[in-house]
Amino acid sequence: MKYYLNLGSNLGNRLLHLTRAIKAIGEEFGPFETSHMVESDPWGFNSTNRFVNIAVTIESEKDPEEVLGILQAIEKSISQRGHRRWDGSYNDREIDIDIMATDGEEYYSKHLRIPHRHLANRDFFLRPLAEIAPDWRHPTTGLSASEMLEKLETTNS
Repeated sequence: MKYYLNLGSNLGNRLLHLTRAIKAIGEEFGPFETSHMVESDPWGFNSTNRFVNIAVTIESEKDPEEVLGILQAIEKSISQRGHRRWDGSYNDREIDIDIMATDGEEYYSKHLRIPHRHLANRDFFLRPLAEIAPDWRHPTTGLSASEMLEKLETTNS
């Protein structure tokens, strides 16, 4: 199964954190494709630190929960900083790895929702996803990443 991931960093040496995550993902899952980097303002919280994000496509026979566990271990190997503050709000972070989608399947559990619940609302998800998976379509809406991005841009203008 293909997994479409988004890696982001907005704290410290952002490119170094992304490079470490990319290396660890390669060691776990083998060769993969990456998008160009995009820079964006924080989403869902206020910070002066801009994010650098990339999308990654990996292939794995592991189920989504196993993949999530591996990705969370990679995050912890790079940074002990949590993604959220004590009150549940988002926090600046050295590394964040999200599973955005799979190759057409939906998955819901207590810990994970695929496609990512905010996929259609985040241009820093959609721009890199459209680059590495131009034929991917959301399993519920049928929209491609490019179509979702266009809709988002129209809504935000």
